Amino acid sequence: MRLLKLEFNSNCECNPTTFYYLSKIESVDEVFIVGKDFGAPLAYLFTILHPERVLGVVTLGVPFVPPGPSLFHKVFPEGFYILRWQEPGRAEADFGRFDAKTVVRNVYILFSRSEMPIANENQEIMDLVEPDTPLPAWFTEEDLETYGALYQKSGFQTALQIPYRSLGEVFNLPDPVVKVPAFLIMGGKDYSLKFPGREDLTQGEKAKEYVPNLEVTFIPEGTHFVQEQFPSQVNKLILDFFGKHT
Repeated sequence: MRLLKLEFNSNCECNPTTFYYLSKIESVDEVFIVGKDFGAPLAYLFTILHPERVLGVVTLGVPFVPPGPSLFHKVFPEGFYILRWQEPGRAEADFGRFDAKTVVRNVYILFSRSEMPIANENQEIMDLVEPDTPLPAWFTEEDLETYGALYQKSGFQTALQIPYRSLGEVFNLPDPVVKVPAFLIMGGKDYSLKFPGREDLTQGEKAKEYVPNLEVTFIPEGTHFVQEQFPSQVNKLILDFFGKHT
């Protein structure tokens, strides 16, 4: 089994060899693709466009969402974090009140909760976390120092632009069905499970229509960062899936 690791990091600390491996992917007949969060749509897109080259697709935290314009503005209040971060300058001003380490800390705390991050009208997203709130037990001070240093160097522009401010892009796919074996891993306490329509996309008729060969596993205590929270369990699930479809 060959593994290609294509880095797509929001802190812009990508390894230059990434582009070498991208140029060599044509020489690989069949691959498994794994995508986390906003990497999931990219994984699904490649799978739809090149099903003959994909043995299976694994996504973490995000199910397949049929192509179409973003509907967040129709189903969430103005203070929903994605809507706030899509607004040019809003997140920059919010984040700019703190050092990068504090921003990373707040994001990890917010996204590890089961409640959706929604601010009041006169409140910013960073204000949803009190300064004395402890880090999640599985996220160490060393982790925070490392990520904080990376974002202190790069800033947050890529982290805002690539996922949040590109959500309006629409791909015209004639047959938007994931036909290869697919595996979705979700944390049972992931706040995104509360998004309208999410149950239908993970276990309902929409899932059957667009991803007919879908397996879903919920890790009961898992949150949005389930792969960091339970790395051994997630790795085993992924490797078992690979084994079944090799």
